[in-house]
Amino acid sequence: MRLSFLLLLFCSCPFAALAQASTVPRPLPDIPTLMHEVESRQSVAEAQQKDYIYRESNRFDQLDGSGDTKKTHSREFEIFWLNGVRVARLLEKDGKDLTPDEQKKESESLDKTVAKARERRDKAEAQGHQTDSGGHDEISFSRMLELGTFSNARRQTISDRDTIAIDFTGDPRAKTRNAAEGVFRELAGTIWIDEQDKAIQHLEGHFINNFKLGAGLLVNIHKDTWFRANFAKINNEVWLPESVEGNGHVRYMLFFTVDGAFHGHTSAYRKFKATSRIIPAVSETTPSSPVTPTTPEAAQPK
Repeated sequence: MRLSFLLLLFCSCPFAALAQASTVPRPLPDIPTLMHEVESRQSVAEAQQKDYIYRESNRFDQLDGSGDTKKTHSREFEIFWLNGVRVARLLEKDGKDLTPDEQKKESESLDKTVAKARERRDKAEAQGHQTDSGGHDEISFSRMLELGTFSNARRQTISDRDTIAIDFTGDPRAKTRNAAEGVFRELAGTIWIDEQDKAIQHLEGHFINNFKLGAGLLVNIHKDTWFRANFAKINNEVWLPESVEGNGHVRYMLFFTVDGAFHGHTSAYRKFKATSRIIPAVSETTPSSPVTPTTPEAAQPK
């Protein structure tokens, strides 16, 4: 009798109503409206990234026919923006610091690199072309969001944060701004959105077709090449790239070639200002806790 009475009392009290209500799934927001806001905020985040200096480490694993690593090389850079141009100053090669002579050559090359980049950019803009800071065709996560179609939205909790996972595919009818943006038409995957901040937390994708520019001399990406990327909240103000990995074949002009596995990581974000030289960092920043999904859908094609 006592147990039955307690159950009846609990089930009729306001706390029980709250407990029952909490199990009712919250409705999802309007997805087109959500993605438009995410795209807008991502565009702002890409602009804010230029206020930071940070480290970027890359590792390339060349694989044999069995998928085993036969050769590995790595690079570590310091990334910052100088006179509006993204600069990657080499710090380490294959785990070793640069020699004094290599450091001198690297420093001397920065001014020439920035000058050439600005010249390319100014020439392209004079012709009405929109480019990245180095004067090349610009591609960005914000534009990827603009040029994709989205479906199958669902809720997931990642690192105790409410997240909405949404599948995306490139829209073959989307109007691109340059030839390089055509790469987004060949993508498919899943994106995880932090619901509170309307920001990208995690991204996984793969190429459903080959993609080439300049007969493959400028850009060459093989079908089924896959990648995944994590973002972290920096300085409690902006979500910026934290890590990326992938596998396949990617060639981007003379800047890099991936024929196997790639691992990249960014760290030590800190605010800075620069004109013709770096000014010491204003503040050291650290990312929030990792945001890798607990049960991510595999980006690699099955």
